[in-house]
Amino acid sequence: MKISNLVLALFLMGLFSTCSDARTAVGTLEGTVVDMQGNAVAGATVTIQTSDGQHPHAARTDANGQFSFSRFAVGQYDLRAYSRGSYSDWARRISIHSHKSTSITLRLSVPKP
Repeated sequence: MKISNLVLALFLMGLFSTCSDARTAVGTLEGTVVDMQGNAVAGATVTIQTSDGQHPHAARTDANGQFSFSRFAVGQYDLRAYSRGSYSDWARRISIHSHKSTSITLRLSVPKP
């Protein structure tokens, strides 16, 4: 293989990998889970799924009630938090934007009897 062909092949591989990265734009969604009094809730489970109910993922809040979902495909997602029998309302159609971070606060409600 000639060097010029090798250079061309490497150039095309780089071009196609750049195009593929553009198709898989990602962003970050982060936030905090708080209780009814506004206090951070450590150890809460936060569920994220696409707005059509597909591809659920979960994360736990840290000691400050914070969570993060990074490198998620651009789109709209629904989120809900749970801790010790209390749920937040669903946060619907939260947008993740390309190479940006979106923030949200989820408030746990009083458990239903």
